Amino acid sequence: MPRPLEPVSQGAKVVLGISFFVLFVAGWSIATLGGYVSKTFLADPITMLEDGWTLLSRFGFAFDIAVTIWRVVGGFILAAIIAVPLGILMGAYKPVEAFFEPFVSFARYLPASAFIPLLILWAGIGETQKLLVIFIGSVFQIILMVAVAVGQTRRDLVEAAYTLGASDAGIVTRVLIPANAPEIAEILRLVLGWAWTYVIVAELIGSSSGIGHMIIDSQALLATGQIIFGIIVIGLIGLVSDFLFKAVNRWLFPWRLA
Repeated sequence: MPRPLEPVSQGAKVVLGISFFVLFVAGWSIATLGGYVSKTFLADPITMLEDGWTLLSRFGFAFDIAVTIWRVVGGFILAAIIAVPLGILMGAYKPVEAFFEPFVSFARYLPASAFIPLLILWAGIGETQKLLVIFIGSVFQIILMVAVAVGQTRRDLVEAAYTLGASDAGIVTRVLIPANAPEIAEILRLVLGWAWTYVIVAELIGSSSGIGHMIIDSQALLATGQIIFGIIVIGLIGLVSDFLFKAVNRWLFPWRLA
């Protein structure tokens, strides 16, 4: 057994990570192909792949995937544009934090899905409604997490900057933002993962395209293979985006390697 907090090599990480997926698929195959679980309730891996290929080759599922990615990216970028500057201001200036923090703390507990009926009334069932669901689900989380990160900046860095003649604005732009940029990037990476859960909820209601739309249609047909394929596609896209985010973070902030 390894010791607590003892690091492992990159090769060992890859092997262990792949091993879990291999064991998971093996267990799934035994349960379904072995007849222990009815295919009505859970399709086997072979059927899932066949249904996935049918979706891609005959029913234009690639377009649904592209639409869902656009919705996630669009809503998330809108949230980040507003949330990151406001979070920095809240972390840097205590009066700003005192003004916004009670509402932000209140709003972040509100499920984005609860706003869907209102958003349909306000914005219809088009793209705006779906972008707003992702925006609402992401913006308050980012604001508070960024504010906490900036507010915990080492005081000795701030005092040293003041000693060297920095202005108040200079403290924010030359100390607080650079010191917390890696942490802010990590916050964005984490919240992007949550945004994927919001977009599927948004697409389940009043949508004519997207992965969530395909899943709800497949439910009506009891096509569990298609449902599982859609879920796996979401996971794969999220995994790829997570790795890309990590790679960009390592490139931008090489001194903060994970």
